[in-house]
Amino acid sequence: MSSVSSLAVWAADKRSGLLAREKRQEYVFAYSPDVDPGAQVSLTMPVRLQSWGSRELHPIFQMNLPEGALLEAIRRAISKVMGEDDLTILRVTGGNQVGRNRFALPDEASPRTEKTPESLDELLTYPDTRELFHELVERYALRSGISGVQPKVLLEATERAALTSSGYIVKSWGTDYPGLAVNEYFCMTAAKGAGLPTPEFFLSDNGGLFIMRRFDITPDGTFMGFEDMCTLQALGTAQKYSSSYERVAKSIQSFVSGDRLSAAREQFFAALVLSVMLRNGDAHLKNFGVLYATPLDVVTLAPVYDVVTTTAYIRKDVPALSLAGTKKWWPRKMLERFAVSYLSLPIGKISNTFDRLTDAVMDTRRMIPEYMAEHPDFHDIGERMMAEWDEGVSGLVE
Repeated sequence: MSSVSSLAVWAADKRSGLLAREKRQEYVFAYSPDVDPGAQVSLTMPVRLQSWGSRELHPIFQMNLPEGALLEAIRRAISKVMGEDDLTILRVTGGNQVGRNRFALPDEASPRTEKTPESLDELLTYPDTRELFHELVERYALRSGISGVQPKVLLEATERAALTSSGYIVKSWGTDYPGLAVNEYFCMTAAKGAGLPTPEFFLSDNGGLFIMRRFDITPDGTFMGFEDMCTLQALGTAQKYSSSYERVAKSIQSFVSGDRLSAAREQFFAALVLSVMLRNGDAHLKNFGVLYATPLDVVTLAPVYDVVTTTAYIRKDVPALSLAGTKKWWPRKMLERFAVSYLSLPIGKISNTFDRLTDAVMDTRRMIPEYMAEHPDFHDIGERMMAEWDEGVSGLVE
């Protein structure tokens, strides 16, 4: 089977148009002449007669291209028979993507989807999570349209006594980042404790898997639109570190609905302060995004996700994006100036944010020694995390 040269793009259950790679290697997307306005594929690509051209794959279609270990697994499975270009990878993962957009061959009636739910309880209690994750990758790699270097897959799972399954993201880690699932679990626990919106998340009994319920699927199974900041800033995935937090603030201003803007600014500022406290050097453009039912409806800031203490592994790590032209763990005064100048937050709310996050981080820190005692293999990473959190918090306390 040859590689794919064109794909039909669907937004939820509506066919939007055709995506093709031209002979000059330019990508072109054209809306169908009779397209429903609700089938708009991106906030940045309104429905119009003129096609949308791009030298690289359009950012909204790049957004979910797998990376790292997941991409390698997909390539191993398809390269000999189908090729491994971007459109081919979208074709094989196209029925299960984060967000509303789906992909199919032009002559197919709809994107292909397969659902074979796992048991969430079994995933959380399975004794050998390394073996389990390898099996999950073999089973779900070709159904996982999700980006990120960390090994992960998308799957359906049922909870005990639940009548229907839900969508989850299951993550593991490579040998370079031991204990990463536990690291993320404690960081997300701190975010949740601070009152930030977070998806429901779980840690497997032996600490080998971090499992998060997908926030782009409503309780009734409807897929929400999701666009990360790379897409909103018209940047490809490779440019996820090539921006600034000031520009993220401007993107929030441009795309979040007016009546949700104040809450979005507060959430973004709290997430940035949390990243400084936890020494999360991976808060790049793909780890912030917006949600909506359709591009014509209310647009909100997506929940907080993908938060880890990166300096537990990379001692000299720095923030992913710049602030005031610098990438460093900024002092409180600089963060306060940013909140006033770019987010229009009042001084009282800014001060409350620092206090609230400090309490949540230190409350969560007190949970780590007990976990280390029960899981000695996490001892070294746990010690590093606590030391980094202590330094991060102390640098922002007045």
